[in-house]
Amino acid sequence: MTFQPVARTSVPDEVFAQLIRAVLDGGVAVGESLPSERKLAEVLGVSRPAVREALQRLSQAGLVDVRQGDGTVVRDFRRSAGLDLLPRLLLRGGTVVPSVIGDILDARLAIGPQVAALATMRSGERLQDRLEAAITDLAGEPDPVTSQRHALAFWDHIVDGAESVVFRLMFNSLRAAYEPALDILAPIMVAEVSRVDAYRALTAAITAGDPAPARRAADALLRPATDLFHVAIKHLEEP
Repeated sequence: MTFQPVARTSVPDEVFAQLIRAVLDGGVAVGESLPSERKLAEVLGVSRPAVREALQRLSQAGLVDVRQGDGTVVRDFRRSAGLDLLPRLLLRGGTVVPSVIGDILDARLAIGPQVAALATMRSGERLQDRLEAAITDLAGEPDPVTSQRHALAFWDHIVDGAESVVFRLMFNSLRAAYEPALDILAPIMVAEVSRVDAYRALTAAITAGDPAPARRAADALLRPATDLFHVAIKHLEEP
């Protein structure tokens, strides 16, 4: 585990960034202790209050357990952290992690149909104008990255229509993780965002008020790009 001196212009954030990298990248294994607050301040060249703040942020994120008299122990983030960690897991060392993208797409596919069904039951035809406006923007957009943003806006309306704070917060977290990868995903996501007819079919199902067709239409919209991504990753991993 190697730490670097911190630039004084961004001490709290940079201390936190270095510590979270050490935890997520395995510089300190699960169950092991970070160096003491005093030692970290010395190695990083910062004040102990700056280190203390960073450790508190790590604890709030579910990444470490601060034990009085027993140091700061690294936790298994897979069991203790929340969705707000996703953006940091997606971009590691400035590189997008394909497996995390795959997990995000799988989550979309699992959650999207249920959100569409709830929106159908709770909002129905009240969503029609907003969904059709989003489809108009999508249909007239030649740029593949901007097309994905229009598609996200379309789903944003559906999530609103579902009237579920849990699904809203999940959508916010998935979107925050997903957006940094829009450029990379553009060649694959064209299989989804170019299918304006599939968006229209989902809109029709939602506004008709029957949740079962809405589930099927959402699955039909989201599945092709998800499957295509996993096929592409499998080919890349083959020798």
